[in-house]
Amino acid sequence: MTKSAKGIEQKSRKMCPYRKAPGGAGLDNMGDRWRKFLKRFHPEGIPWPGSVLYNALSSTTIFLRHYELVANDIALYGTVQCLLDIGTGPGHLLLALRQTIPEAKLAGVDISPAMIVQAQRNVKTHGRATHIELRVADANALPFADGVFDRVVSTGSLHHWDDPVSALSEAHRVLKAGGYALMYDLVRNMPKVVCEDVRARFGPLRLAFLWLHSFEEPFLNVKEMDALGRRSDFTVEGTKFTGALCCLVLRKAVNSVKNKDTDIIEPQVGDPTEVTKVSGY
Repeated sequence: MTKSAKGIEQKSRKMCPYRKAPGGAGLDNMGDRWRKFLKRFHPEGIPWPGSVLYNALSSTTIFLRHYELVANDIALYGTVQCLLDIGTGPGHLLLALRQTIPEAKLAGVDISPAMIVQAQRNVKTHGRATHIELRVADANALPFADGVFDRVVSTGSLHHWDDPVSALSEAHRVLKAGGYALMYDLVRNMPKVVCEDVRARFGPLRLAFLWLHSFEEPFLNVKEMDALGRRSDFTVEGTKFTGALCCLVLRKAVNSVKNKDTDIIEPQVGDPTEVTKVSGY
């Protein structure tokens, strides 16, 4: 191990890099300003050659393992006949889902044509093109009819969306009444228990990599994800963690009533700023 790598490992063992340090609102505001600054330099879609680099990154062990965890978590929310993945990128989640729910019809959209080309190559390479549809599309203008999907999901894409409330409205539109929308993303304030689980599963170096990644991507924190859900047409059922990813659990009510204080279902794991539930392990 190199001297620099050893230093990172030792530092990671001493502390959870995602832990929220004391300081309260001041640090939260600083994080929000940093996220807004980063958004200026992060396009909603990743063009070529970034698509090739992202495909290589998302093909690493820690990413592929997380796609498996997410696919298994998605399957816990009931039978799926038709599923949409928004911001599918190179399509790795769809490939994991094909293993988990082999009979379901899967669709993936991404605003980047280069990403869809990469996804088409990956699907073809793995020989799992059956019932997988890939399209270039904006999350704010999905090319599907109302109420056609049992499940709508997104992984690592939410923080890229220019207008996330509008995108969630589109997800709500194409989802069947009573269906779930599951939004997975890394967050700035990973709870200590989750941090320790990720370190135990993947090692301190990979945890440190995720920590460094959080500085160059405009990720939300858990509280912001929850608040975003409550601004949408969905009922917010809470937040939880699947591996290192925070999942915002949204459900389309049968009567599709917009969130109001009296309509909110309390999160399953309490205050979203203190979520410690881990699934997939």
